[in-house]
Amino acid sequence: AFDKGGSVDRSEIYTEYKANRAETPEAIRIAVPYIQALLEAMHIPVIEKEGYEADDIIGTLTKRALSEGHHVLISTGDKDMAQLVNEHVKLEDSFKERVLDEAGVLEKFGVHPHQIIDYLTLMGDASDGIMGVPGVGAKTAAKLLTEYGSLNNIIANVDQLKGKISQNIKDNLDNIKIDHQLASIVCDLDLALDWHDLKLSNPNVDQ
Repeated sequence: AFDKGGSVDRSEIYTEYKANRAETPEAIRIAVPYIQALLEAMHIPVIEKEGYEADDIIGTLTKRALSEGHHVLISTGDKDMAQLVNEHVKLEDSFKERVLDEAGVLEKFGVHPHQIIDYLTLMGDASDGIMGVPGVGAKTAAKLLTEYGSLNNIIANVDQLKGKISQNIKDNLDNIKIDHQLASIVCDLDLALDWHDLKLSNPNVDQ
């Protein structure tokens, strides 16, 4: 799955989405067409959708696979994808050759998979332009979610929070709503492909 033109919807929600991300290195830009040609020769479908990110394609395929009773292994180094992990979905960290199940996500991030969107919303992600709540990092976000369970419950009990965090959350409610949308993977894209085209077959060694 490849990005194609970035996420139009997320850019419309927040114009600074991924604005701080460094330009793709020239070596990678040059390599991508060759990688795609190699994948096609191996009969591994190259899937893109204009205006959407690879994450959304993977999320949609994951949901479709689950609806047909399959187990799913997602290979990526992107922590956003941990939100898709459940008893039937595992995440392979392609950088560290480690497979994360639900317990693995909890061990790595300090929160459960269903809390990952709230976790990213609270702590922010500079590379994606997710603003986060000032003064809330990964440890604080995990601590808050462990204590209150969800972002909505944290907001409902904001007056009980200590220090500046309470006021920072109150001051950033609009941004929190935007960040939550930015951090959420789309799982219902209309992909123009036949599900059975994804089955592996012998590579074309002459291509």
